[in-house]
Amino acid sequence: MSFLTDALEGLAGLPQPAVLAVTGALTLAECTLGVGFLAPGESALLLASTTVTSVPRFLAMWLVVSVCAIAGDSIGYFLGRRFGDRLRDSRLVRKVGRQHWDKAAELLRRRGAWAVFVARFMPVVRTLVPASAGASKLEYHRFLPASIAGAVCWSALHIGIGSAAGASAKYVESAFNGAMWVLLGVAVVIGVVVVLRRRKQAAVAEAAELEEVA
Repeated sequence: MSFLTDALEGLAGLPQPAVLAVTGALTLAECTLGVGFLAPGESALLLASTTVTSVPRFLAMWLVVSVCAIAGDSIGYFLGRRFGDRLRDSRLVRKVGRQHWDKAAELLRRRGAWAVFVARFMPVVRTLVPASAGASKLEYHRFLPASIAGAVCWSALHIGIGSAAGASAKYVESAFNGAMWVLLGVAVVIGVVVVLRRRKQAAVAEAAELEEVA
């Protein structure tokens, strides 16, 4: 387990502005049309969130990630507004899967702006919903509040999960190290019992053979 905490400590040792910059850039890419399948934004966010050890750090990362997520959504929206349903036949969407574009469009048709908020928590679909919203001519003044609400809640959730995971990793390691000694002691006792039992069985078998010979 020490390799895990060593990795987390190494990440925590980086300058906080650098962690924020990289996390924000990957979040922006992850939230832009389709790029989320190339940029591990969500995974990077969870990993970077393990460095969050105080309220100021939480607020700083929350602000950066939320702003970048909203910006990524807006880029996707205006791409959809510019190119419309032609995006469905683009190479990128074909690679992702047209069924996901259709699912995003259906979600928007049924839920309207509410779908933008809901899709933020749905893998794959969330990177296509902003562009699909633009293509469907959903008004930006309706799209933006839903995007903001989704980005704020999504980032807070993932930062909280990452921060809790980082804090628990050290606890798990310390508990694991203590448990190792207990398990080692139990293993030694079991080993001694097994050896003594086999010796006793061997002695009994030998005595029985001697009685048969006599």
